[in-house]
Amino acid sequence: MATRHHARMAVVSLLYAFDLGNGNTAEHTDEILEEKKIRNKQKDFALDLYEGVMSNLDACDKQIVEHLKEWDFERLGSIERATLRLATYEILFGALDSAVVINEAVEITKAFGTEQSPKFINGVLDAISKDKK
Repeated sequence: MATRHHARMAVVSLLYAFDLGNGNTAEHTDEILEEKKIRNKQKDFALDLYEGVMSNLDACDKQIVEHLKEWDFERLGSIERATLRLATYEILFGALDSAVVINEAVEITKAFGTEQSPKFINGVLDAISKDKK
């Protein structure tokens, strides 16, 4: 049975595909989530997150860019950018405590990113979270 963590991982995959130029990702979200066995409440959760990020993409990207220290947004890896977008959306617009969101993002990055990614993701999201308060 899929958990919210699995749902978030699936959303990062969808955002990754979008970032790589697969503009029709939105048309295939149901298929992709089914392939990853994201169903029922977790599917609704994943779709809400994905649609929320896509609807607020400019606001999320703006926050990320403002908190990148000496780093260019365009140079970010696609996995890191997708993870930052999802977590930034949850920090700005979600109900969860920022620490939980940051922990989830770090765990996702450990699974998908490079060895340096978790520390980088943690730093950027921590700065976004502190600014929000």
